[in-house]
Amino acid sequence: MKTKVIKIGNSRGIRLPKVILNQVGINDELDLEVEQDRIILRPIHQRRIGWRKAFARMASKSDDGLLDADSVLSQSAWDDEEWTWDNIE
Repeated sequence: MKTKVIKIGNSRGIRLPKVILNQVGINDELDLEVEQDRIILRPIHQRRIGWRKAFARMASKSDDGLLDADSVLSQSAWDDEEWTWDNIE
């Protein structure tokens, strides 16, 4: 597809057809990258969507415990007897 570069204030821009934006999943923001002689536009995918609800469901079913709790909770006598957390402010 061929398109024109237009003036937008002191910058330049291009218009992207809505059908193309929808096709690649670009909404209000995008990731822009320059690679050699190319400008690459990518959709920004929100990470961890739904994690809060999933963790709440796990907690309600008591399914949010550590899988390796036995090995983590008491690794050595030093961990149990000597280790302390200092409040550094």
